[in-house]
Amino acid sequence: MTAAHLSFDPHLGWPVLIALGIAALIVWGLYLVRRGRAWLTRALALTLIAAAISNPLWVRENREALPSTVAIVVDQSSSMGVADRRAIANEVSAALQSQLAALENVNVQLVETRPGAPETQLAAAMASALADTPRDQIAGTILITDGQAHDIPEATEDLEAFGPVHGLIIGSEDETDRRVEIVSAPSYGIVGDEAVMQILVTASDTITTTVDVSVNGEPARRILVETGQPTEVPVTIDRRGPNTVTVEIAEAENELTAANNITATTLTGIRDSLRVLLITGEPHRGGRAWRDLLKSDPMVDLVHFTILRPPHKQDATPTDELALIPFPTNELFEDKLREFDLIIFDRYRRRGVLHLRYLDNIARYVDQGGALIISAGEPFAGPASLHRTPLASVLPLSPTGVVETQRFVPQISGLGERHSITSTLEQGALGPWYRYIGAREVTGDVLMTTEDGQPLLAVDRVGEGRVAELMSDQLWLWARGHEGGGPFAELVRRIVHWTMREPELEEERLTMRSEGEDIIANLTSLSSTPDSLTIIFPDGSESTYGWAENEYGVQEVRLPSEQLGLYRAAVGDLETIFLNGPAQPREFADLLSTTERVLPLADVTNGVVTRLTDAEDTPELRMTSRGGGDGNWIGIRDRQAYAVRDASSQPILPTWLVAGMLFGLLLLAWRREGR
Repeated sequence: MTAAHLSFDPHLGWPVLIALGIAALIVWGLYLVRRGRAWLTRALALTLIAAAISNPLWVRENREALPSTVAIVVDQSSSMGVADRRAIANEVSAALQSQLAALENVNVQLVETRPGAPETQLAAAMASALADTPRDQIAGTILITDGQAHDIPEATEDLEAFGPVHGLIIGSEDETDRRVEIVSAPSYGIVGDEAVMQILVTASDTITTTVDVSVNGEPARRILVETGQPTEVPVTIDRRGPNTVTVEIAEAENELTAANNITATTLTGIRDSLRVLLITGEPHRGGRAWRDLLKSDPMVDLVHFTILRPPHKQDATPTDELALIPFPTNELFEDKLREFDLIIFDRYRRRGVLHLRYLDNIARYVDQGGALIISAGEPFAGPASLHRTPLASVLPLSPTGVVETQRFVPQISGLGERHSITSTLEQGALGPWYRYIGAREVTGDVLMTTEDGQPLLAVDRVGEGRVAELMSDQLWLWARGHEGGGPFAELVRRIVHWTMREPELEEERLTMRSEGEDIIANLTSLSSTPDSLTIIFPDGSESTYGWAENEYGVQEVRLPSEQLGLYRAAVGDLETIFLNGPAQPREFADLLSTTERVLPLADVTNGVVTRLTDAEDTPELRMTSRGGGDGNWIGIRDRQAYAVRDASSQPILPTWLVAGMLFGLLLLAWRREGR
């Protein structure tokens, strides 16, 4: 299109022209005060001189109209996944794009917020969409969202350039939702002690509700809480390392989603100390190896007794000259037995020191959650064997009565290659032993054998407790480095920690962790063909995955970390939970649709905010001078921006015309003054 307008190109520059104009006005004023007779003609002459110096031009331009740009920001955050918000938002976006396509010379910049982000960044999305658009071409911004925006600044004037900003809020005013959050929780606690955390339940449809609290997937404890009021909840830390505490409330009728009805936190369990009772039946070179290893761990509180003189031994030394103390059998095996975390019998034989009722107490101690390790020596094969006591009911191996005294190298069994206790041991690093007790398998898992397949190391779960039985007293040879030695410390520590139910050494264990942008699930199992993995995502969706063996021979599943929150996984009877980021991101802190956060931005930019519950209610778009609108239509600015492709100019006051007019005015002035 072509346009014409008046322009000026002063010969002396505007500052000089203005200075001369002021000086001329002063001189003309003095002339007028002195009653000059040609005041009008001289004023006209000065005006003509000023006009000539300003050089007025008549400019003609060939202009190219530039398109106006409208940004459509579609909220794709996690909160838009509830109900049918995302589907409605996409339909509304398509309807608006169709309307804008019908308008002449209008561009559309479509941008979506990042799915799975911890919060909704609408202002950042607006800035990204219009970053390369000149301000005089921005016709407006349309936000399609549930209103849960987390980056709208308080000083909304900074966003006026993006206006008018209209908010189309997806969702009804009648929505209801419940949510639970952990207000505060300690980061660690002592194993076996209680930790107190504070929770808050928010609900619009009730004043009290029940809350289920569970630790590490154990059966939940149900409590009654008052909504809107912080409530203290005690939880017991039952194991060392990470303990995941889950808090869940029931889903209400017509509730938006149950995704924010569950939250979790991780408490790190720390053992105050590990109390171990080591009973050595008779002095031997392996007893010191057990003692030195257990004493080297500062977390172990060791009570060690070695039976040096059995009751039937005759000794003429007077009692008051003996440097020995009475064996406190009643105190240890009656009064304080439950205070020990682990009991170890090393090469023990029945000599009348421990009565059968004490050994029966130990059997019950194991069944009720205690830990027992038997390191068998030659006496285990004879009539003085512990297997001929009530302890036989909890032992996985039964002695045959044969003691083999020949060189052999312990072997890792097929099951042992998959078991967490022995899977890391290298067969080539195992040195020879020279004695073992013949045994047959009764129950449990055999992890190590002799070269001819005789069971050597077996473990078993008995009731709530665990037992490990080693059919040789030659383990100390590895500690001494005999013929290369072996992993003495590693094997003993793994046996001890397994009997103590340390989660890292569970033979059937499902774990999840985050690595970069992936979530990795790992399975440790004694089965060579484990069941498929089922994962429930934070948004409530569920998927099933098959296992693949990684480079370390561990079953593994990798999936993209697209959602923040609580993941729940299951394989058969194994279950685990995993927190990816915060258990309840800001996206799930409040899921009710709202107009309050976008309204200040719309007010300052002359936009409107309206609710939509159906794509058919999409308002009409109109081109206006400033924006505006109501529930039925919204206005976008007609910026009428253009670019000048070429221009021509024509002086309005040619030199000859100015000279002639100035000469005529001066003659008239002289004539007037000459009268």
